[in-house]
Amino acid sequence: RYFDVARSYGKSEEFLAGWLENRGHTPQDLLVGSKWGYYYTADWQVDMGGQPHEVKEHSLERLGAQWSETQALLGSGGSGFVTLYQIHSATKESGVLQCGPVLRALADMKQRQGCQIGLTLSGVQQGALLAEALLVRCPDGEPLFDAVQATWNLLEQSAGYALEAAQSNGVQVIVKEALANGRLTSRNTSPAFLHKLRALKKAAHQLDTTVDALCLACAMAQPFNAMVLSGAACIEHVESNYKAVQLLERLDNVTMETLLETCRTDPSEYWNERSGLAWN
Repeated sequence: RYFDVARSYGKSEEFLAGWLENRGHTPQDLLVGSKWGYYYTADWQVDMGGQPHEVKEHSLERLGAQWSETQALLGSGGSGFVTLYQIHSATKESGVLQCGPVLRALADMKQRQGCQIGLTLSGVQQGALLAEALLVRCPDGEPLFDAVQATWNLLEQSAGYALEAAQSNGVQVIVKEALANGRLTSRNTSPAFLHKLRALKKAAHQLDTTVDALCLACAMAQPFNAMVLSGAACIEHVESNYKAVQLLERLDNVTMETLLETCRTDPSEYWNERSGLAWN
């Protein structure tokens, strides 16, 4: 089992640490990945009066502070839970892939503490930034990044080739937003999505499954062999999402290719709509 948390996800690390302790889990039982680079500012308020709920800062100081906070709660390396530490939402604008001090600090964490290093990506430049990240090396010449977490779903497929290249170079691929923040479910009432939803419902009915499981299975079946995250918020979501695992053996290429073609959208349109979604 893999658990995905971050310093900017409210008290996610604290909640997970308590859950692990209460159930007596050890680092050998599961995998935990966390992230640094955003800090949470909302204080559990949904309406921030136009101010951001989290602020990005990819500085050496922010890395050091947040790494210490993560270690205090979850530990790292062989004796702790965090096996993967990721740059949260690396972008060209943040300049993190050109920041020598940060990259050297991450390489040092990897060498001295045995923690894998990754980065998460968003936006239309996911593929280009991933290609750049694959060129980053530690001082000993080894690749710095062991994993990448990126958005891929039936609506937004543009990072697919870059993810294949990463996977072929030994990088673990993690897919986030496989349900497009709910836009690949009946919650999406946009007229432009109706014909896509009809196709999804038809295929799900034919395969005796749910739409969410079908979308997750399509992500899991891609050649970049991703670990696909579930954003389940209740037991019913978990049970429905888990049907994707069972569906994989029955998902045929014709159905999947049809859905890939039917649901694909322009990346710029996808991310413009994504930026307008309500925060909570």
